[in-house]
Amino acid sequence: MANTARLLVVDDELDFVQTVQGILEKFGYQVCTSRSGFEALQMLSLQTFDLVLLDLNMPLINGIDTLKRMRKIDPGLPAIILTADSRVSTVVEAIKLGAYDYFAKPLEWEKLEIAIKNALVTKELRNEVSRLKGQLKSKFGLEQIVGKGKKMQEIFKCVERVVDTDITVAIQGESGTGKELLARAIHFNGNRRNRPFVAVNCAAIPESLLESELFGHEKGSFTGAFSRRIGKFEQANEGSLFLDEIGDMPLSTQVKILRVLQARKFQRVGGSELVDVDVRLISSTNKNLEDEMKKGNFREDLYYRISVYPITMPPLRHRKEDIPLLTAVFQEKFNSDYHRKVKGVSPQTMDYLVNYDWPGNVRELENVLERSFLNAGDSLLSPEHLPITVMSFKDDLNNTDSNIDLKRVVGLTNSITPIKELEREVLIQALRLTNYNMSIAASELGIGRTTLYRKLQKYRITLRR
Repeated sequence: MANTARLLVVDDELDFVQTVQGILEKFGYQVCTSRSGFEALQMLSLQTFDLVLLDLNMPLINGIDTLKRMRKIDPGLPAIILTADSRVSTVVEAIKLGAYDYFAKPLEWEKLEIAIKNALVTKELRNEVSRLKGQLKSKFGLEQIVGKGKKMQEIFKCVERVVDTDITVAIQGESGTGKELLARAIHFNGNRRNRPFVAVNCAAIPESLLESELFGHEKGSFTGAFSRRIGKFEQANEGSLFLDEIGDMPLSTQVKILRVLQARKFQRVGGSELVDVDVRLISSTNKNLEDEMKKGNFREDLYYRISVYPITMPPLRHRKEDIPLLTAVFQEKFNSDYHRKVKGVSPQTMDYLVNYDWPGNVRELENVLERSFLNAGDSLLSPEHLPITVMSFKDDLNNTDSNIDLKRVVGLTNSITPIKELEREVLIQALRLTNYNMSIAASELGIGRTTLYRKLQKYRITLRR
């Protein structure tokens, strides 16, 4: 940094300016000089500098006024004040205007060099933070949620209504529909975008650890608690807390979540101190919470507290008009990630993609396309690059009778057997007779391979040779 940083020295005393310039150039910096505030402001408008060293006592326009106008040109440009005026009020005013440091004349060169290095490092860190925030907003912006169909347009309208509020949002949808992506988009486009976004998967944490994970614990509160731990609620203070799969949260924890939402206070596990917290809650679930309430698995009062504004993410099979657009987005992503030049998708391949039911939704589509693009190399994505489950699904749709013809096998028993048991026996027999060859077994049974796989899962039949 020292070899490339450009510094501007502003002082009306020619000898002082030349002395400072000579010493700073020995330190390795590129140094420009100015004899007045007006000249300095003109230079800042036309050129880029990394730091300004500014005298306070100058004619016509003093250092304070120069600093004020400099802030309008480049708010993030660090300034170090050099002055013979040691009045506290003047120095305090300069610091309030964002001056990084100040030095009284005559200067202590070693300390000044350290201050310059620190100021430049601080500027770099601020630029990096700003860049990362820009990346986050780009990564989790609404433009990352792809969809042009009517259902997704309704989702976008819902987000626009709540994004600049602190209203509690509940997102419902099947696994893989993009619930967490939507939650992040709400946060990073809202008024809490510069504060933390903390996500917790309630289904992935054991019940015995979930309370500590959410609220933290005090030292010695239980075996293994060797120190105080800050929980997710405190980590998300002034930001957003995303409770993923809240439908899997145990009732005992649901009570405590309700208290936090009502009082905005909580106690750490094993503690007596009340901790204030300001958190926007966004939750998601792949369950029907109304059904869970009827079963006694979810508290009714908590349901109404978290579902102030519900949003339902549609499954991919209900918005198939978005599949070509999603495919194009993933093609661009994978070409970039893997340095490929896949030219596109053939019409027949797109036909297979659109006709497939996508039980894993957008997540499954992304995984399938990632694997398929790797298989395609730099050529056009063709049907042979797709997994057999996607290709055989269309064949199953074209088969008007995808159920096994049981008329051929009613002679297997002399008593009346339930159809489900009979179908299971037929599947096992077909696998044995074909030496567990799935393709031949499916062909002989008159069904597609995907249908055969589903039936094997349904009846819990394991594949053995």
